[in-house]
Amino acid sequence: MQSFMRRVRWQVAMIATLMVAGVVSAGVAGEPARTGPPPAAQEAVREPVQEAAARTCTKCHDEDEAFPVLSILKTRHAVSADARTPFAGLGDQGCINCHGPSEAHTRRAEGGGKRASPDVAFSKASLTPVSEQNAVCLDCHQSSARLHWKGSTHEFEGVTCSSCHAVHAEHDPVLARETEAETCFTCHKNLRAEIMRPSAHPIREGEVACSDCHNPHGSSGPKLLANATVNQTCYSCHAEKRGPFLW
Repeated sequence: MQSFMRRVRWQVAMIATLMVAGVVSAGVAGEPARTGPPPAAQEAVREPVQEAAARTCTKCHDEDEAFPVLSILKTRHAVSADARTPFAGLGDQGCINCHGPSEAHTRRAEGGGKRASPDVAFSKASLTPVSEQNAVCLDCHQSSARLHWKGSTHEFEGVTCSSCHAVHAEHDPVLARETEAETCFTCHKNLRAEIMRPSAHPIREGEVACSDCHNPHGSSGPKLLANATVNQTCYSCHAEKRGPFLW
């Protein structure tokens, strides 16, 4: 009887071992067994292909003084370690993430004609509608200060993101306090004259920027103010004027 029970336990143990081995070889949740090189080796095989895709544009678009292209590799958009950027990861397509596949643009025009434009081109003279240009940017940049962009004055007037921002430049002028005003003055020419008055905020000195008081991406207050009211906006710097005062 005891020998019979030992044989039963031995058979049960063997069956359990075979079942575990089957699960391991077949994978989790019924997945087929993995074949071929491990994931790390597969990624190493794919990497040169993705690198070639990312460099397709730079074969023709070299650095240009009037329109720098390769400088984007020095910006936040090209931080490969940040998964949120267009140049991140092995699946990176670089320029394609913003400009689209642009297959017609990559081919030479027949008869030596002008090459077709990219699927999405960012410029004032671009044939790409303003809404499509801005949609590419808003696909990533739609939170924080951009929450009120829809319906804002600049959106209503058909202003594109590229009208103010130089995405390919290593240092975007509109993001620097010293050069931001010059970008705004390209449209708001009357304000250039007003800051030359004896009594004005120190914008020329670079101590105050337009965005300190205004949110160009839209706001819930009047005149694109950064806060809901004029007083709240002023108090953000002039807290001593807030009060309350005894007399």
